[in-house]
Amino acid sequence: MGHPSIHPTGTTIYKPEKCFNGYTIYSARNHGAILVDMNGKVVHVWKDLHGFPNKLLPGGQVFGSLGVRNTNYGYQDQTDLVQVDWDGNVVWKFDKLEYIEDPGEKPQWMARQHHDYQREGNTVGYYVPGMECRTDGGNTLILCHHNVVNDRISDKVLVDDCIIEVDWEGNIIWRWNCNEHFNEFGFSEMEKNVLHRNPNIKSVGTGDWMHINSMSVLGPNKWYDAGDERFHPENIIFDGRETNISGIISKKTGKVVWQIGPDYTSSRALRMMKVIIGQHHVHMIPKGLPGEGNILIFDNGGWAGYGAPSQTSTFGLKASIRDYSRVIEINPITLEVVWECSAPTMGHPAVIQNNWFYSPLVSSAQRLPNGNTLITEGTEGRFFEVTPENEIVWEYINPYVAHPGYVYRAYRYPYEYVPQLPKPEEVPVEPLDNAAFRVPGAAEAGLNGVVAVNGTTGWGAKADSCVNAEDVLTDGGEKK
Repeated sequence: MGHPSIHPTGTTIYKPEKCFNGYTIYSARNHGAILVDMNGKVVHVWKDLHGFPNKLLPGGQVFGSLGVRNTNYGYQDQTDLVQVDWDGNVVWKFDKLEYIEDPGEKPQWMARQHHDYQREGNTVGYYVPGMECRTDGGNTLILCHHNVVNDRISDKVLVDDCIIEVDWEGNIIWRWNCNEHFNEFGFSEMEKNVLHRNPNIKSVGTGDWMHINSMSVLGPNKWYDAGDERFHPENIIFDGRETNISGIISKKTGKVVWQIGPDYTSSRALRMMKVIIGQHHVHMIPKGLPGEGNILIFDNGGWAGYGAPSQTSTFGLKASIRDYSRVIEINPITLEVVWECSAPTMGHPAVIQNNWFYSPLVSSAQRLPNGNTLITEGTEGRFFEVTPENEIVWEYINPYVAHPGYVYRAYRYPYEYVPQLPKPEEVPVEPLDNAAFRVPGAAEAGLNGVVAVNGTTGWGAKADSCVNAEDVLTDGGEKK
């Protein structure tokens, strides 16, 4: 999908009366953790704080990382997970998963954290009324990497996912290693064959075979209250981007007790759901939010999964391909899709969905207290808030466009989370009319001298430069 060289950034749509108003935090490459208000004003920056992702805490504190492993030796490894205060002072840190001695690098302890973590008190890390993360104690779940060889999967070295729980002092008190549960994931013999030959080998030489990118506790929910043990509040939901698998782990046994994928043809419900590809941020909507108990998924599309070789997947790697994204909310019992946000549901033609909504990598979806959903279309650096009816009521384009300008995940929090700042003014931003909008100066230098049509003044154009459609000139200066 092509893009214009110049396009608006910052807040491009804002309807205050329809939004869950607050601050939005995200990580901007080479800039740090950025906090913006609803009008797109940058209200605070935690410089050099990496966000994989950044999460805001009550009192203006924030989670992140201060170091990244040399990419010649590690794949997406953060050296540490830190909690910093408003001024950037570290108030908590974990880095002691593994002592790393990379060639030419100073030996050091590393967390090898990637993609997600959750602090006790809040199941998902985003704002839920009455469910606050602890800031001065409590345990933390952290998604990490470790290298293993497991002949059941491949004879290659794997960069495997592990989930650890650490106490406030940094002691590891629980651990789950993904590769040890390979036989529980239901891979076909074809998929096992492909995985054995190439478990998604990365440039560092290790196989990122599962690539878990989201991990959170289920928390209290109606399914467990009704007696379904699969949804025990302490159980952990995750998704594996490279396998198209989403599942729930029993915290007690480590077994996978609920799963969708990699086969989306095994039941009518899964066929109706359609294949989920390269997904991100799979989580159960917490109790207290609209849709509580349902599972929210950013279904990226793009390319993922293992399967039969084809013309688009010569060796069966990244066998599933789809060039548009969607956000779906499913009932975990019936697997019914109860809500969806996609280009067609937002009123755009289905045949060119990727023109309107497509992020093959990164991205997320957050359920807000008013029933809206904040969506991070990560590869575009675009965040937008939609109502249950799929009306876009807020849209923001990341202005920090260092390549790549991806945003992994953005979160919205109430103003009260940041007592250091006065509540900002909320100024509506009406969507521009793309047919009429022109860059300032285009009135004098634009194609054919046309600035706007049908008497509508383009932004920054002179009123007397506007012409009617029947007066549009050809290149030779004659009327059509």
